[in-house]
Amino acid sequence: MTCAERITVFDTTLRDGEQSPGCSMNLEEKVRLARRIESLGVDVIEAGFPIASEGDFAAVRAVAAECRQVTVAALCRTTGADVIRAWEAVRGAARPRLHTFVATSDIHLEHKLRKTRREVLEMTRESVRLARTLTADVEFSAEDATRSDVDFLCEVLEAAAGAGATTLNIPDTVGYTTPMEFAQLIRLVRERVVRESGVVVSVHCHNDLGLAVANSLAAIEAGARQVECTINGIGERAGNAALEEVVMALRVRSDRLPYACGVDTGQIYPTSQLLSEIIGFGVQPNKAIVGRNAFAHEAGIHQHGVLSNPLCYEIMTPESVGVPTNRIVLGKHSGRHALAQRYAELGHALAGAELNDVYASFTELADRKKRIYDQDLLSLLVPEAAPPAEVFVAGRGRAAEFRSAGLQLAGS
Repeated sequence: MTCAERITVFDTTLRDGEQSPGCSMNLEEKVRLARRIESLGVDVIEAGFPIASEGDFAAVRAVAAECRQVTVAALCRTTGADVIRAWEAVRGAARPRLHTFVATSDIHLEHKLRKTRREVLEMTRESVRLARTLTADVEFSAEDATRSDVDFLCEVLEAAAGAGATTLNIPDTVGYTTPMEFAQLIRLVRERVVRESGVVVSVHCHNDLGLAVANSLAAIEAGARQVECTINGIGERAGNAALEEVVMALRVRSDRLPYACGVDTGQIYPTSQLLSEIIGFGVQPNKAIVGRNAFAHEAGIHQHGVLSNPLCYEIMTPESVGVPTNRIVLGKHSGRHALAQRYAELGHALAGAELNDVYASFTELADRKKRIYDQDLLSLLVPEAAPPAEVFVAGRGRAAEFRSAGLQLAGS
């Protein structure tokens, strides 16, 4: 059996993720989260953008000192001052990386940088050369690569590699590309720039069209061997590729994606929860892998299948990502199997006509209430006041007996 190729997982929650509106963290919070991300088993933590502020500089330096089992990266633009400042922040890391970037699309060159292509090429060479005098681990990113002229993009990447960059990152900065198109670009970069050099091709995808994870996976299939992502997919605008989705796609679909990574998937959910706690920004309930409903089932057909065998409707176990268990959610779409199961858990064995009768009352209640609690279920069995003896009819279930007496069930 051949060993699966390994994908480097580059976590940028502390840098790009923190740029998401409302998701800023103080130094203590960054260090606390960095420790958790390190224990998750990622390969690289991008700790921040040191020249952006004194706080960012201090946080990068603190993470570099604290996290000794991972590579710690600091982001910097292609200027000497940026590179030096980033190095001052990250130099204490056990495995420091300098990550320098410049935009390569014409729209960025004209309206943001106000630079010519020739100037951008020279900035790239100079900054990467400087970075290489400080550390052997240098990553270069061509911002807005997917909207850049392909020939110029390759020229810039070749200049970066020639100056000593060991990782070339191809960002889909504005979430513009599509999986097939992105895969073609990655293949082209590998053929025209990387060849047999050993330089790692990385990708950094944004989610503006909801394609960040799909684009990242397509890039991996095309030869990218580093994927940049964030916990819960947080980041600028619609966010980044979600680490948990990329990692679990590799694990669940290893038949089509035969690649390995070092992430301990059992730590995914606790890490997601810690991030939500720190930034006060939870994920949507239907978020893949870590959302509240990711392992919840309400539809009766689904509940029956899951109760019979979870594999009927779950392609991974909750425990595999650190979720304690799946949830059977009782609502108007639920069936008798799930209702009977919950009553059994509450100590009441219902079957046959009795179950049918209580189920009828349950569906009436569920049509009126968004959430059904155990108290509601028990109220269907125990009325607030016993009906007169003469209204009981032999052979009929409890709920029907109460209705024949004109009583309203508790909780309805």
